[in-house]
Amino acid sequence: MKYGYKASAEQFGTRELLDYALLAERLGLDIVAVSDHFQPWRHHGGHAPLVFSWLGALAQASERITMGTSVLTPILRYHPSVVAQGFGTIDQLAPGRVFLGVGTGEAMNEVPATGTAWPGGKERRARLAEAVTLIRKLWTEDRVTFEGDYYRTDKASVYERPDVPLPIYVAAGGPLAGKLAGRIGDGVIATSGKPPELYENVLGQVAESAKAAGRDPGKFPHQIEIKVSYDTDLQAAKEACTWWAALGLSAEQKQGVDDPLELERLADEDPLIATKRFIVTDDADEVVERVAPYVDLGFSELVFHGPGNDQRRFLELFTRDVLPKLRDRWS
Repeated sequence: MKYGYKASAEQFGTRELLDYALLAERLGLDIVAVSDHFQPWRHHGGHAPLVFSWLGALAQASERITMGTSVLTPILRYHPSVVAQGFGTIDQLAPGRVFLGVGTGEAMNEVPATGTAWPGGKERRARLAEAVTLIRKLWTEDRVTFEGDYYRTDKASVYERPDVPLPIYVAAGGPLAGKLAGRIGDGVIATSGKPPELYENVLGQVAESAKAAGRDPGKFPHQIEIKVSYDTDLQAAKEACTWWAALGLSAEQKQGVDDPLELERLADEDPLIATKRFIVTDDADEVVERVAPYVDLGFSELVFHGPGNDQRRFLELFTRDVLPKLRDRWS
């Protein structure tokens, strides 16, 4: 069992976020998973550092922590060849400590940066599958000429490539994405706060698809981002969720919205709406009990997202009060 920290690039600037990630390492966490945004959820007070540069800095400054994206979208604003080169470079700085987490993306990050119409889910999944194929080729072959439906290369080589291809984790928020993750991924990434039957369906699709692809589902890493607002002051734990009110919006409310100002306006109609997505508590034992169902489902890499602006306080309280109980329960 591994425990990690979600580095929220939408909420904190480059240097501050790096300091929090290094603090997470010093406090004993195993993983840093960073979001990758071109635009944040909020226009006012939001941030969006370039993930390649940020991970390079973390790779150089850290000593043991595993790091990767949760998640990056290699289908529009990033060509897969650039992703292969970027992560190959990061691995040179932290060999054996890097994973690439990918997903089909959000309009807010892809449309403004490219001026491209937002594709439907079927096309985005097809693009992601092709992108992953090309990234792996560039990590293992020289002078790659690739003719796909969406991407092409002409005698392309990545010169700073990993000695061993990096594990690629695929985000799966629904059954179709779960099926894709099992087919093309080396692991799966999910987020907390959804109905248990959805996870059972998604992970069932992951296992079935992985098995069909000739892989052992039992060796397929399951990572989940668990949203926890833990504080010894319960009111502070509740108020910490307000920055992330957009997470409480329904998929229908967010669908196709690519403007942070509009997302901010929708979210601010109910600032505490995000509390329904977070474990909000002042009781460390409650955190453990509410994490347990995810472990029972098979998740073995638990990455914790604290929503507040005082990340130092969150990390220090969480690792002091909650992390020892988690390790005692699942060593």
